[in-house]
Amino acid sequence: AFKVLRGEIATIEIGTEVKILHKAMIKQIDRVIGDLRKQVDQFKAHGSRPISVGIVGINHAPYTVGYEGERSYRTGGSGGPHPIQEATEAEKRLLALAKPAFDEFIILRYMATNDAPFDFSWVNKRATELDYGAALARISSEYEKRF
Repeated sequence: AFKVLRGEIATIEIGTEVKILHKAMIKQIDRVIGDLRKQVDQFKAHGSRPISVGIVGINHAPYTVGYEGERSYRTGGSGGPHPIQEATEAEKRLLALAKPAFDEFIILRYMATNDAPFDFSWVNKRATELDYGAALARISSEYEKRF
């Protein structure tokens, strides 16, 4: 037999929530914003002052393909709006309603059709690298202040 002492198991210092808006973005946006904000509350519920980081990928592809079992469907028409038609509005709502809850909020703009050959690209790779790097620098600086 052995004894295990009681005590804190983990303290959240940096809490990160990641969401990806790939298609049907506006249809899901209220739920996604709610999930993001609720996660920040969970990070803070344990009495510490964690750095909260939100990361959201937003698809800007001219179309995408969805899959449900053996069935596939392309956006447009009954397949719902194309990602590029919703991306700007989705980002606008996220910035207004989710970002204020976080210490750092990163939007990753990408293009992926989910169609063979399954290409992926950044909307603006250099801007993505700069935004991500700047966010990491701010998070690091804030970590030094808090912990």
